[in-house]
Amino acid sequence: MADKDLRINEQIRVREVRLIGDEGEQQGIMPTVQALEMAKTQGLDLVEVAPQANPPVCKILDYGKFKFENEKKVRDAKKRQKLLKLKEIRMQPKIDDHDLDFKSKHVKEFLAEGNKVKVTIRFRGRELAHTELGLDVLNDVLKRIEGDYVMDKPPAMEGRFMSMVLSPKTKK
Repeated sequence: MADKDLRINEQIRVREVRLIGDEGEQQGIMPTVQALEMAKTQGLDLVEVAPQANPPVCKILDYGKFKFENEKKVRDAKKRQKLLKLKEIRMQPKIDDHDLDFKSKHVKEFLAEGNKVKVTIRFRGRELAHTELGLDVLNDVLKRIEGDYVMDKPPAMEGRFMSMVLSPKTKK
């Protein structure tokens, strides 16, 4: 929950709240004014943690520390997040065998690194009349990388290009 959604101290405008103490113990339902007094005597803040409850749940805690801990959790979650990149390999339908091996090896490497790969065939001029040749090349690439992939998007024409998107197999 975002800190902007939390109401603290005088921002809480309901008649009564369910109070949780600073040690996490239940204090029961009491008037908001009384809960606010208890928080002030302890030198802490009254923070509304569950506004949708009936009556709303408030907790006595140090708001600055609480906010810092939440921001720290968000930062740590971002660090652990893996960014997926989309790499693109471009070819033509009249590609030579050696070039196809070379490009297929790159596709395999990109997948091994955990990246998605978009394999694109570019058609020029009269090549557009024979799009089946491009499909053959894409199928050949799939044979050469030997199943360490999941097909996100099967081969399809987009204007002068035919492309497919592959992603690495997730390990269970």
